[in-house]
Parts: sequence; structure tokens; C-alpha cells
Amino acid sequence: MCGVIGLWSNGPVFRDLYQGLLAVQHRGQDAAGIITYDGRFHTKKGNGLVRDIFTAEHADRLRGQVGIGHTRYPTIGGGRGEDAQPFQINAPFGIIMAHNGNVVNFAALKRQLFERSHRLLNSDNDVEAILNVFAQEVEGQGVRTLRPANVFAAVEGVFKKVAGSYSVVAYIAEQGLLAFRDPYGIKPLTWGVRRDGIVPSYAAASESVSLNLMNFGEIRDIPPGSAMFIDRNRKVHLRRIVRRPHSPCLFEWVYFARPDSVIDGVNVYRCRIHLGRLLAEEIRRQDLPIDVVVPVPDSARDAAIEIARKLDLEYREALVKNRYIGRTFIMPAENARRTSVRDKLNPIADEFKGKNVLLVDDSIVRGNTSRAIVEMVRDCGAKRVYVAVYSPPLRHPCVYGIDMQTRTEFVARDRDAAAVARRIGADKVIYQTLEALKKAVRTENESLRSFCGACFDGKYVTEDVTDEMLREIEEERKHSRHEQLELNI
Repeated sequence: MCGVIGLWSNGPVFRDLYQGLLAVQHRGQDAAGIITYDGRFHTKKGNGLVRDIFTAEHADRLRGQVGIGHTRYPTIGGGRGEDAQPFQINAPFGIIMAHNGNVVNFAALKRQLFERSHRLLNSDNDVEAILNVFAQEVEGQGVRTLRPANVFAAVEGVFKKVAGSYSVVAYIAEQGLLAFRDPYGIKPLTWGVRRDGIVPSYAAASESVSLNLMNFGEIRDIPPGSAMFIDRNRKVHLRRIVRRPHSPCLFEWVYFARPDSVIDGVNVYRCRIHLGRLLAEEIRRQDLPIDVVVPVPDSARDAAIEIARKLDLEYREALVKNRYIGRTFIMPAENARRTSVRDKLNPIADEFKGKNVLLVDDSIVRGNTSRAIVEMVRDCGAKRVYVAVYSPPLRHPCVYGIDMQTRTEFVARDRDAAAVARRIGADKVIYQTLEALKKAVRTENESLRSFCGACFDGKYVTEDVTDEMLREIEEERKHSRHEQLELNI
């Protein structure tokens, strides 16, 4: 899961890109990068947070009115500096590109590009495969000036060859700005307009919040299997290239997206309130002696407030988050994830002492974080600790861009809720149902009929995920984590 921005402005683009990337920093904290264009490409990429990578000097060096930005959360690649996005290629025309998602046939594409086309991919980042396939499709048309039909034909070629999830932004030098979304629309991609000149400025981004903060309006989603091309005259061309069932990732509304974003017509904040309301109905049926409802900050807060309201219970923010510690779910190494929990959360002990506590969280993946939190709350004197999770049990590897790609990672893989409770030290665990999760999303947008919930039910929507692919991705991810551990030593 990453954050992407593509921007064609009426003025210098760097400051807007910087602000936009800060708004999607939650989507990736491993690396970030910006490439701008003013007749040549100007690049700055590095490992770490946006605020640490870019300085005032880069505002002068990264010149131009066009640019691509990215925040990286690695699923393919081991977190090395050369794997930071965006990527660029010098022919045809010169293209820069960044994406959010995960190419499930990356290894096969990498081999094919070298053996058949003599294109060497010099990184372990799957955007390099998308970029080379796209460049090859453009080059094969043999034109000196790209028309929208040429661009859409090249994107169609990508759709035929690249499997998995990908929301892409790109700029083709002196030709135009491009954004496209995989045939199933698994990952989000929005675009907007800023009417600040004779011709408007245009931007595309992973989440609407980036566009809001850059003062873009008229925000809408790029449909699945579609491409938007802003030509050199800044005329907008939008085309649906292939039609597949729109199947957005449910985990966006559970965890990844900011509450102030709107994804595929679904207000994330209101969706999480609906999730709290539906989970409260299940908790009521359990008839538990709950004294206080406490969210695990930050993403669970909205659902927890609604649970407390519906059950007429006290609500307390009794776990205080250190906002200068990264999100533990997307920390690159397991040892860093475990040791960061106590540094990240500090309890207000008096709010737990002698009480039956309902902790509300968005999900339980490995169980290490949940176990540490439950232990911490018990140490504060809680009588009972219940855990309510507003997503279903996570049991299957995600191959579309979330860092849970090995079967052994899931605490709920071969356990029911009672066994998970024993594993994390809770008195009870109450999960949301998958149907309730879908219902909460559809409450905001009834037109959404299909979803990607592979991490919950093991049904991979692209229907091209083989056991061999799963093994290959799992082995690559284990190797990447080993590399990351070595980098952290």
C-alpha cells in the first residue's frame, strides 16, 4: 500500500507535491520520492519520511510545473534506496511513473522483459515492470506525437500483461499526464481540478484528502479499468478500456484510508461509524458486563465512539498515542513492530483499574500488538479485557499490496474467536462479520456490489492467482524481510 500523486500545475509544483505527500504519509513510511519536469527530469528519492527526505534546497532544485510524488510501503522489494519511487525511463519520449498496489506476476514479467525484449529491470520494485511494459507498448506504435488513442492503446497493453492491483500516475515528456487504474479498481485513485489559470491545473492522487489540501475541487474517482490522459494542451481525455466487476479493497475503509477521505463515493469516516453501529449489535447479543469502551488509537476511534453510544456505555480515550512513532502495522521488520508498541501507546491507568474494559480495534493480524496492549491494560488493574474488532478475522495472504503475504502470519488462520482470545490474553474477542463490513460500505454507496476481501475469505478477485504465485510471493517477502532485518542491525 502506497501513496501516489501526479500533478500538472500553473506554477512550481514542488510545494504542492510536498503537501500532498504529507497527506498520504500514512500510506507508506518506508521511502518517498518526487520527480519534476521542466524540459528535463529532476529527482529526489530516499528512505524515510517525507519531512526528513526533502529540504528547502529541494524546493529550488525540483523545478517545473509537472511532477510525480510517492510514499512507499514495500510489498515487493526489500526497502533499498534504489527501490524508492517514482521511476523513470528515457525512451520513448521520457516517462516517469509511480504506482500503488502489487503486481502478482512481477517475477514472470521481469524474466520475460529480459529474455524477450532485452530490458533489464534493475530493481525489485514492481512499478519498473509496469513502466517497461507501458514504454514497450508506446514504442511499438512508432509515432512521433502521442494522441490519446495511442496512450489508451498502451494502457490496454498493460492491462493484458500486468496482473494484480495497480493505480498508476505517470508523465510522458511533452506529451501529457496519465493516470490509470487496474481493471478491477482494487486500489483507490481520484482526480481533481484547480481553476487557477487560463487553463486549469490537474492532479490525481491515491486519496481525496491530498487533493483537498492542494486546493483541488471537482474531485471524482477514476473508474476501474480506465485511464485519464491530460494532453499537452491540457485537455482531459477519460476512457473505460476494459470492463471487469469493480472490486475495491475492503481494507481501505477498515484501516488504511484517512477518515477525511472519500474512496469510490464512500466517506471513510461515516463508513467506520456504520461499522461501529453494526458491531455494537453483535456485542449486545454477547451480554457482557462492560464498564468502559476504549479505542486503540487512531483508526478505531470513530467506531468505538459509536459502539459506546449505541450501548449507552462510558467512552474513554485511555490509551494515549505518541504521534511521533510510526504505524506498527506497516513497520518493515517484526522486531521493530514488537518493541514499538509500548513506546507508541501509554495507558491512563486510573481509567482501567477495577473495570471491565472493551478495547476496540480495527483488525488483528499477527496478534503481537493486541497481546501487548491487553497485557498493558491488565497491568493497570483491569478486571476483564474484551476486544471488539470491527473487521472480520484476517486469515489469508494479501497479494494486492498489503504487507500480510505469508500464511503463518495470521493469528486467526486456524483459530476461532475463542482461540484468538486465548492467544492474545483477552477474556473474549468479538469480530465483525464480512457481510456486515460490506453492508457498512454499501450504506454510503449502494452501487458497489463486488469487493476484494481476499484477506478475509481467500477469494482473489483477479482469478489469476495460482498456488505457485502465492509461494513465489511468500518466498520473496521472507527474503525481503530478512534483508530489512540486516539493514536494521
